[in-house]
Amino acid sequence: MGSRTELVEDLMERFPHVPREAVFKEDLLRGGVAFDPSALSDNESGEVKPKSYFIFSFDHGTLPELGEAALRRPPEEIILTGGPYDLRRTVVSVRVNPASPYRVAAGEDGMLGLYLDGKRIADVGVPPMPEYYRHTLSNGKSVMEVAPTIQWGYLIYLTVFRVCQYFGAKEECQYCDINHNWRQHKAAGRPYTGVKDVEEILEALEIIDRYDTAKASTAYTLTGGAITSKVAGRDEADFYGHYAKAIEERFPGRWIGKVVAQALPKADVQRFKDYGVQIYHPNYEVWDEYLFKMYCPGKERYVGRDEWHKRILDSAEVFGARNVIPNFVAGVEMAEPFGFKTVDEAIASTTEGLRFFMSHGITPRFTTWCPEPTTPLGKANPQGAPLEYHIRLLQAYRQTMEDFGLTSPPGYGPPGPGRAVFSVSSFMDSLPAEETAGDTAGDTAEAPAEV
Repeated sequence: MGSRTELVEDLMERFPHVPREAVFKEDLLRGGVAFDPSALSDNESGEVKPKSYFIFSFDHGTLPELGEAALRRPPEEIILTGGPYDLRRTVVSVRVNPASPYRVAAGEDGMLGLYLDGKRIADVGVPPMPEYYRHTLSNGKSVMEVAPTIQWGYLIYLTVFRVCQYFGAKEECQYCDINHNWRQHKAAGRPYTGVKDVEEILEALEIIDRYDTAKASTAYTLTGGAITSKVAGRDEADFYGHYAKAIEERFPGRWIGKVVAQALPKADVQRFKDYGVQIYHPNYEVWDEYLFKMYCPGKERYVGRDEWHKRILDSAEVFGARNVIPNFVAGVEMAEPFGFKTVDEAIASTTEGLRFFMSHGITPRFTTWCPEPTTPLGKANPQGAPLEYHIRLLQAYRQTMEDFGLTSPPGYGPPGPGRAVFSVSSFMDSLPAEETAGDTAGDTAEAPAEV
């Protein structure tokens, strides 16, 4: 293909059952977007909600390489609408890439637009600064640092442990920059709390609850790096679980409680449940046995792929299969030097994994791989996986769900093009819009109001 526009249009024509919005969204997530200075925020003192760097960098360059975008943060997310492709409302997580063919800039009328190959292809909306971000904790910390919200205000993202105990080349997942992201923010002098105090979390949530009068925030996720020994004297289940216990005691039923942790033994998983967690995300990262060993060496060493999968199935006995939602990193299947060489092979492998879990009633979800340059796979694969892989994955994902009679998982907001708010992949955008069963753990079928 001679241009990115030709590539995108060819894929939209070849895969008409995949929403056109999802084609653009996946391309922006896999390859990033550049920002004209006119489209950057004024950080926490402005009118636009800035990017919080809530766990990973999700950028195609380090902070020093991002230019003005490192000083004036881009928005947390953007919304695409209209344009020559008549796009329905599409929420996209911002991944900065100064070299991207996509660019967000203000036009002559002052309105922001998304430009591809120099042509305006969509109107761009940015999230307004939420009222709760304008208030600080009693110790002066910002709500954005302690309890940022993403997915257009739907999800409170509580990264309570900002580093991972899988450390170094022989243990770190080869696509993950959590430890580097911690280092770069500390080097830049930005506030970036390593272990968040439970009382700070509760105070931040008090502020959100007070000022989020539209109740747009519907769920929270407790997450952070893997714990192989202890943090603050607690093992992984107790460490992440004690935050959930405190939140549920202070705010019973206010939010859907989710935790992202390793695949733990059943007794530990039961502790999560006892603490009040409603949804468990024991991420399996990549399906293929060899790639799991090569790309997740710490997880292979401490747990092992087969045991990891067994624990995922066991956890369904605690939470119910519908509330166990493991993530995988879509695209690393094709990462050099060990990944599949063809899209056909990669899709076949990933679909095998989907069928394995969905046959047990467990619905995985996925994050579109962003090849961060400080990671081994990001360095070796700066272009990420082919866009065709991501589009065919959406097709395979929906078909596999239909094969097993499954519906969209809870805790992700409404599904369907023009309605979805999940911003780091298009799996919710690609599911049927008429489906309303998504958030049974406290769901509203309506799209949340803008924050």
